Amino acid sequence: MAASGAFDEIWGHGGPEAPRPEFAALSQWIADTPPAELQRRQQAAEQAFRQLGITFAVYGDSEAAERIIPFDIVPRIFLADEWARLSEGLVQRVQAINAFLEDIYGDRRILAEGVIPPELVLMNEQFRPEVAGVRPPHGVWAHICGIDLVRTGPDEFFVLEDNARTPSGVSYMLENREAMIRLCPELFRDFRVAPVDSYPDMLRQTMQSVAPGGNANPVCVVLTPGHFNSAYYEHSFLADSMGIELVEPADLVVDDDIVWVRTIAGRVRVDVIYRRIDDDFLDPLAFRPDSMLGVPGLIAAYRAGNVAILNAPGNGIADDKAIYSYMPEIVRFYSGGEAKLPNVETYRCREPDALKYTLDNLDKLVVKLVDGSGGYGMLVGPTATRAQITEFRAALEAEPHRYIAQPTLALSTVPTVTEKGLAPRHVDFRPFVLTGSDGVRVVPGGLTRVALREGSLVVNSSQGGGTKDSFVLLDQGAGAA
Repeated sequence: MAASGAFDEIWGHGGPEAPRPEFAALSQWIADTPPAELQRRQQAAEQAFRQLGITFAVYGDSEAAERIIPFDIVPRIFLADEWARLSEGLVQRVQAINAFLEDIYGDRRILAEGVIPPELVLMNEQFRPEVAGVRPPHGVWAHICGIDLVRTGPDEFFVLEDNARTPSGVSYMLENREAMIRLCPELFRDFRVAPVDSYPDMLRQTMQSVAPGGNANPVCVVLTPGHFNSAYYEHSFLADSMGIELVEPADLVVDDDIVWVRTIAGRVRVDVIYRRIDDDFLDPLAFRPDSMLGVPGLIAAYRAGNVAILNAPGNGIADDKAIYSYMPEIVRFYSGGEAKLPNVETYRCREPDALKYTLDNLDKLVVKLVDGSGGYGMLVGPTATRAQITEFRAALEAEPHRYIAQPTLALSTVPTVTEKGLAPRHVDFRPFVLTGSDGVRVVPGGLTRVALREGSLVVNSSQGGGTKDSFVLLDQGAGAA
């Protein structure tokens, strides 16, 4: 069963017999489709994903290092007015993230005015002094953001975390839609769903828009660490979908602060790089000298303004969960208004009162590493063992500055196919927001992640979660695809 009192996005609080009025057609489709047929369609989708090689690494699992991400056939749906409100909040938040990054690597007004403790930024491992004073082409830092949202009621949406380094999952959003169109075409007759297949074009336009020097026909590439990376499928998928080269570090060379790609026809100058390599390994001359994945001299070319890098080096500071706790203040500082998408209440364990409260309530809270990701280094108090709580207590007492804590929310649920039939399972949502010199755009869809284990609140794919397609309904009069 879902957590007590959880809001189901299709059935509301009334259950299958009394669905939310807007979703009566979906509830009827669920009721009319035999369970065996739902299972058959779901298995067909997963078989297609397996053949395409859509896999994800589960680190630490020696028996299943690579596995497909489980897919659920029952879609999640956003109404047009819900999406309009979410989009406004997402645009506001991403604009604030870009302004924050521009500021802390420039004039640092937000620190000078005491909005954020300077040491929280300047002594943060994710702050990169190597790029201080650099202004990326066209002043865009966070070109691709994945803003993780959770829902607790009909109109209650909260930002769970910001992903401004290398947010992954967009290939699953696109492949999920392809599977749904092929396997459940009747749903696209019942619902007018906004298309997501324009994402590769949107991303390519974003890359082209930030090319240095206003080059009308810039050369863009996707930089991957290689096929051993857990998200390699996505790297190759996006490069192929955009019609640009997928390159590894050995394919690039920097000469006189200009980046070139080696091709069979000779060297070609590169203007824009969508990198899927963390800062630490990006350039051994600027960051970790032992990196075998980097491109020597890349940061010098970037500092010289000769290449755009998506997302910009140094963006990791915006992913930090301690910085996240200040996002309401950050939004207010740069926009002059209140955040349209609120944060989840957050306790900064670096502060004595917050630490005491966290230690006294470990069995009720979710505790996270400020620089953690993928569901690693996290305690979900209500489902943790006594040993896990004891272990986290010791870690908190030793290094409180490395953790934040949040209340355990009753995340919304969506009906999901299980071995025992349909049952509610908790979900979160990662919409994707693109920022170029031509403005900010929200993709009309996103990645819904679902906690497949009964009662679990952990949706991360790396922790055994699955995915669903996310329908955004069009306003009457707009065209579907």
